[in-house]
Amino acid sequence: MMKKSIGIIGAGNIGKTVARHLVNAGFSVTISNSSGPESLAGTVAELGNGAVAGTIQQAAAADIVLLALPWGAVPGLAGVTDWTDKVVIDATNHFITFAPDFQLADLGGKASSQVVAGYVPGARVVKSFNTLYFKILEKNPQEAGGRRVMFLSGDDGAAKTDVAAVIDAIGFAPVDLGDLATSSKLQQPKQALASLNLIRL
Repeated sequence: MMKKSIGIIGAGNIGKTVARHLVNAGFSVTISNSSGPESLAGTVAELGNGAVAGTIQQAAAADIVLLALPWGAVPGLAGVTDWTDKVVIDATNHFITFAPDFQLADLGGKASSQVVAGYVPGARVVKSFNTLYFKILEKNPQEAGGRRVMFLSGDDGAAKTDVAAVIDAIGFAPVDLGDLATSSKLQQPKQALASLNLIRL
């Protein structure tokens, strides 16, 4: 079966790291950022065949879209494209400041992915790729006779199946936690699964 195209919005550590795994597994990747495709020439040269730089709109046109942008940029997604039925992987974390205090946005009791879903109306949102520090994420996912676990949460079963297939194809072991409202909170910063590096044997 032909691999789905992947668009990545955000070209920081997580975006580039996931892009590298995807390209190595034979996926077609369009990576984008707020500065425009020209700013990503070095990144796509480093990633090699299979990766192209595009606008945010071009990345959003892919079969599956990975969000790896800063929390403050999430509201800007609203007008990017018609998100209806699009499979969107939410790899964002709701940090509003970083070291030394690492403050989190007040979400009013909602899961961060529920907030993200409000800015991509109609999209089928799956939370994943946000729990591992990028230095761990970039390692070979096959380790100690097993595969590194990648958690996912979402409300749409077919979308989770698609995302799990991508996770599996790049060498990780997908673990479905459940829905967005409750299980995705476990993946958020300072929660039970944040930074947890597990190997499925």
